[in-house]
Amino acid sequence: MRWWRKSLAAQFICFLLAALIVSQVIGFLISWDERDKALRAASKGEFFSRTASLATLLESIPAGFHTDVLRASGTTYTRFWMSEEDPVDAIAWRRRAIAQMDEPLPNLLPAYRQPELTSAVPHKTPSATNFHLFDKAIASEGWTRLSSDVWTIPRFAKYLPLGDSHGMGLAVQLSDGRWLNSVYRKNMPNALWNTQSLVSLGITAATLALIGVIVATRIARPMRRLAGAAEALGRGQSIAPLPETGPDDIRRTAEAFNRMQARLTRFVEDRTRMLAAISHDLRTPLTSLRLRAEFVSDTDAQQRMLATIDEIQTMTEAALAFAREEAITEATRTVDLTALIESLCDDLAELGQKVTFLDSPKITYRCRPDGLRRAARNLIENAVRYGTEARVKVAETPSSVQIVVEDRGPGIAEKDFERVFAPFFRLESSRNRETGGVGLGLSIARATVRHHGGDITLSRLERGLRATITLPTSDRGA
Repeated sequence: MRWWRKSLAAQFICFLLAALIVSQVIGFLISWDERDKALRAASKGEFFSRTASLATLLESIPAGFHTDVLRASGTTYTRFWMSEEDPVDAIAWRRRAIAQMDEPLPNLLPAYRQPELTSAVPHKTPSATNFHLFDKAIASEGWTRLSSDVWTIPRFAKYLPLGDSHGMGLAVQLSDGRWLNSVYRKNMPNALWNTQSLVSLGITAATLALIGVIVATRIARPMRRLAGAAEALGRGQSIAPLPETGPDDIRRTAEAFNRMQARLTRFVEDRTRMLAAISHDLRTPLTSLRLRAEFVSDTDAQQRMLATIDEIQTMTEAALAFAREEAITEATRTVDLTALIESLCDDLAELGQKVTFLDSPKITYRCRPDGLRRAARNLIENAVRYGTEARVKVAETPSSVQIVVEDRGPGIAEKDFERVFAPFFRLESSRNRETGGVGLGLSIARATVRHHGGDITLSRLERGLRATITLPTSDRGA
């Protein structure tokens, strides 16, 4: 069932095999009766023709050769013998036919031929098995004279069914007055599914399954490629345009995706360029305001104006840096994520910050390492600044990879868990850049993580706050 849910090839093959089995069963049911009738007609026609040919042959050769000819003409399904009188009693004739069928076929090689066999075929008591088979005949069934439509030679012949679906007997009067007796019985397979039909069905099913795999693969491959490209585009990765080949439906889908990618890229570039231009152009009026503030005679007013100008300039520089960072496209590659975070913690610890990296399993991950490192650094520095210390670890779950940062600070209220990620939002009300920053750090960190397809969440501890970077496992490295 898991294979069925996840694989288009499995569903396609199952539908093909189901259609094959249903069509084969319907075909067998429709043709089974006709097949049985055709087999009976063919067996009867062959038996009549063989008996007629043998009767003609016996009349053209000396009587001394009749025994050898009759013995040589017997097959696995037929026996022939001569009788002097007209076989009127149908039941007695059936019992004699049973005895003839029980006789093994003679070995006609000279080295094994028994010279004492001369005239008549030895009579043998019927076996219980064959008697049971032929005893299905209805006692009232008797001989039926054959018409010229089915009997081709000018000799009197009569037909006797053996009571079995494919058993029959003939008695033909020869020109010398003796009777040629012949019996035929062959067990026809009555089962709908015999070995031949199962082998045929198996070969057909294997062929259809192979064709199904090829067709489903041709359909699923471009769909998987499209899904991977859409996932990578959603995480901000630079991807090459999809090949616009294949059937019309797949080709149009690839063309639509390539157009969407080009429009999104152009939109992001225009937005980033506009933000950078605004931030850059704000420098000129800020410089003008700073010059004008120098001519203010009131010292207190002058200091307040300069502080406000500095704050605006700091926010502008932060916005410009954010725009520049957005404009830079970092290559995605596979890295040792545990080693990356551990080295970051070591660097911060060497700078005098109280950072501890806890034991973590080795995890490889495909990402943009510089951006992810900056996002983790922002969380760690916030933990040290507001929570006195930071404890960092890397963990993995069946569906994600996590970078966990915990502190021992007072934490924040749950109602502010999402507000702190808003641009320029600060919980610290003094507006002091040394203690509160400009309010873009967490916004940039979450944007970077979301470009990787993940997110940053906050949760309270008994003492402190936990910040968790959650990344999807689909980008795990090989």
